[in-house]
Amino acid sequence: MTGQIDVAIIGVGLVGSAVLRQLSTVPALSTLRVIALQNSKKTLLAQPGQGLSLQDWKTQLNDSTVAALPLEKLVSSLKDLEGANQRHIAVIDNTSNDDVASFYPSFLEAGFSVVTPNKKAFSGSLDLFKSIQNAKAKPSGPLTYQESTVGAGLPIIGTLNDLVVTGDKIKKIEGVLSGTMSYIFNEFSPASGSSTKFSDIVRVARENGYTEPHPGDDLSGSDVARKLTILSRLVPELADQLPEGYNSVDTQSLTPSGLANEQNADNYVKRLPEFDGEFDQLRASAQENKCVLRYVGLIDVEKKIIKAGLESYPADHPFATSLGGSDNIISFTTERYNRPLLVQGAGAGADVTAMGVVADLVRVAERRG
Repeated sequence: MTGQIDVAIIGVGLVGSAVLRQLSTVPALSTLRVIALQNSKKTLLAQPGQGLSLQDWKTQLNDSTVAALPLEKLVSSLKDLEGANQRHIAVIDNTSNDDVASFYPSFLEAGFSVVTPNKKAFSGSLDLFKSIQNAKAKPSGPLTYQESTVGAGLPIIGTLNDLVVTGDKIKKIEGVLSGTMSYIFNEFSPASGSSTKFSDIVRVARENGYTEPHPGDDLSGSDVARKLTILSRLVPELADQLPEGYNSVDTQSLTPSGLANEQNADNYVKRLPEFDGEFDQLRASAQENKCVLRYVGLIDVEKKIIKAGLESYPADHPFATSLGGSDNIISFTTERYNRPLLVQGAGAGADVTAMGVVADLVRVAERRG
């Protein structure tokens, strides 16, 4: 049975709303009591001994007369509720905000567990990462869970943690870790071949909301670099390898050099066809060798290589045959799994990301409820 804890949620956009929907509709989750909601404008706090109604939380939050609290003040308010309620508090950060991510050590030092899909803290500087690790080092102290930072709801971090904690030796981690890049190259370079222009695929992906508002943010590879940083820090041999986090990862940008300084997203998409010839050549070369192109992340533990970039794979490789849409796939090669262990499935979307968040929240409740 899930233990009883109180929950404070920062960020109630697509993922945050999906988290609240799951908490309100699954009876088994009723012991996870939401006591605080905060977005960029408002804060809503429950009365001591009570939880917020999840049926009309949007109206309550919109009607709140309390402006969004500075994080220090939010901690103070939550400590008051913790003292009155005598229940462990877990803070869920559904934002992609650097300031919230940088505040994790303070949440943990206050005794609150942290659950998040926000990649910023765990892929940032090594100093911040170590501060988080140190702040949760007390026995029976607060916890951190971050399954949804890599692969949305896919059990990627949990699988890696299980391999490491049981003494397996990680040799290589390799995978398609970006839902956007997965979609683009599943369309551009399928095993069956294609002649569709790269710029057309990017334009359609943007129109359908598959990319960031500026597609260059996806094509930069930074999202994959962040995920590689998160995973590499869970491998003991690589824990200190990336002092500047994702900025230390060898990352290939797919933005053509002629567009490197184009800050206007509309102009970026409009001019991208000028460079289709470069991508056509890459695809033609792969097709001649009966291969496909995939943008992948690689962690080679033995060689201490951590990189993100465009690679060719045979047309019968799992990275070529098993992916559809925006799916993610990752392979773990270890001493025990000489034939790689594969994890694959939907790697993007509010509902599956929220599932990973709520599942992590249940783990906190089981250990601290």
